[in-house]
Amino acid sequence: MAFSSVSVVIPMKNEAGNIGSLIDGIDAALSGEAEREIIVVDDGSTDASADEVRARRVKMPHVRLIRHASSGGQSAAVHSGVRAAKGRIICTLDGDGQNPPEELPKLVAALRAAGGGLVAGQRVARQDTAAKLWASRAANAIRGWALSDGTRDTGCGLKAFLREDYLTMPYFDHMHRYLPALFKRAGLGVTLVDVSHRPRGAGRSNYGNLQRALVGAIDLLGVMWLIRRRKKAAPLPEEG
Repeated sequence: MAFSSVSVVIPMKNEAGNIGSLIDGIDAALSGEAEREIIVVDDGSTDASADEVRARRVKMPHVRLIRHASSGGQSAAVHSGVRAAKGRIICTLDGDGQNPPEELPKLVAALRAAGGGLVAGQRVARQDTAAKLWASRAANAIRGWALSDGTRDTGCGLKAFLREDYLTMPYFDHMHRYLPALFKRAGLGVTLVDVSHRPRGAGRSNYGNLQRALVGAIDLLGVMWLIRRRKKAAPLPEEG
């Protein structure tokens, strides 16, 4: 199945030191896609991040900037970007530059081959602190046991899916961490692809390990509830 148009959605907050080079890398990586756009969602930045995006737009008219007046979090930023997207294929990656944009063609190709569903990147040789790695492994182990989503790394920002599939998902804060489980709940396939990872170039993370753990516990219970309450019947073809 062929899907021609690609929209890349980048959730970003206070990434003035990373976002310009990231946009350049995405544009180079997807230069073979004639119908493409890059949507940066500025989630309440207080630095010069938006100005960096505006500077790229001078030479790249397919770069778009969406701004949140205040920070709503990564899932809110991704949701705003997907809703505004013109492309049918959506790719996401983090705004801190740790997800190499060179991996995007691999995700797009896998989605086209699968004909839909979710393509989720799984980081190998992660370039993070020991504390962050430990916290991530613990969270992934608990989530995998509770949801049986078969994914070892849902925190990877590199993902690809069809816009219409994503917009059928129930929206809630932090939903980006549970996309494999949500897509499986909807009866859609999940393809896992190993991707590389690189150190943060500038700035610092907007999230701490304790903050992730506290909200993650509540979110996990909510997703478990959603899966148990999924619709279990589909209509047969209408007669007549």
